[in-house]
Amino acid sequence: MNKKKKYWVLRHKWLTALALIVVVCVFACGMGQKAKAAKKYVTVDVTRGDISQTVTATGEIMPVNTVNVGSQVSGTIEELYVDYNSKVKQGDLLLKIEPSVLQASVDEAKASLESAKSQLSLAKNDYERNKTLYDSDFISRAEMEKALSTYEQAVQSVKRMQSQYDRAVTNLGYATITSPVDGTVISRKVDKGQTVAASFQTPDLFEIAEDLTKMQIETSVSEADIGVIKEGQAVTFTVDAYPKQKFVGSVRQIRLSPTMTSNVVVYTVVIDVDNSDLRLMPGMTAFVTIIIAAANDAWKAQNSAFLLRSFDGIVDVPNADVTPNSHLAVKRDNDVVFVKYDKGLVTATETQIISDEVMDGDKIIVGYVGQESKSKSSTRRNGGGPAGGAPGAGPR
Repeated sequence: MNKKKKYWVLRHKWLTALALIVVVCVFACGMGQKAKAAKKYVTVDVTRGDISQTVTATGEIMPVNTVNVGSQVSGTIEELYVDYNSKVKQGDLLLKIEPSVLQASVDEAKASLESAKSQLSLAKNDYERNKTLYDSDFISRAEMEKALSTYEQAVQSVKRMQSQYDRAVTNLGYATITSPVDGTVISRKVDKGQTVAASFQTPDLFEIAEDLTKMQIETSVSEADIGVIKEGQAVTFTVDAYPKQKFVGSVRQIRLSPTMTSNVVVYTVVIDVDNSDLRLMPGMTAFVTIIIAAANDAWKAQNSAFLLRSFDGIVDVPNADVTPNSHLAVKRDNDVVFVKYDKGLVTATETQIISDEVMDGDKIIVGYVGQESKSKSSTRRNGGGPAGGAPGAGPR
């Protein structure tokens, strides 16, 4: 540098410094704009469609009302009149127990009754005769009272024998077992020639489903989900027998009695099912979906779009009131706009967006490519020291 230029620089040193500062600022702003323009956002699409909140469970399909038919008397089965799947009406004959022993009991009770009646007649005549003699002062009062007592005992004896006879006749009637309801025999537990022993407990002979066109599902729902279950809610379910068909039902009852299953408190939910076509059979396993709430043609997005906790370092916000809890940062036509919203229904994969500002093609910003995690991992050491806490604080 010649002396003239050197002299000029020294004379205008403040102007030179200012020019250098301006050049540096322009370069920094250009680099910032270039970095900002180069930032590529990670987004989640906003879509439109149906969304529903559901609770899933499994249960067994069974008739609404099932009657177990048993025997009150013992004996050998003489005849069977129905089999599996037999249609029966109330009063129809189901089976007959060999009645000879029961008939013998009836004959014995009848003989005892006739004997008691004969004793009653004799005691009555004796009492009336002694009463006449007592009134004429031919016998003592004690003899008359003895005859009266014998007569009264004979009366009670006849009543007792009549009761035994009636019971024997009734037991004989139990040898012929009829259907108590209209329905279908879904289980037969005895065979012809088998001995039925009704000593301490009534043995079950048949199981009759009263109406197979109306079925129910008893399913177990955990205490975490039971709060959203209400009577009348719609239900859909499938069975392995018809994997491509979806059946429908409705919640009829939520039983208040809890049970413990694998250390989880569960409640029984009863679901009514229409089985007019008789395709569903007792005992089938139903895979149930209880529809808690549903929205049609709603804005929605994957749940990952709502995991953002702060816009810091991702997008600039106009004011402090704009937060991920109340607004969505949406990429729209290469611009970033903030959309106010509320959460609606939430499923395992999607969340409903309630907003009048959402538009087709919106993409929710959840981060940018190359973003570093702000969370810091720390390792807990066993033993003393600043990182491990007090001495001896580690696992024992």
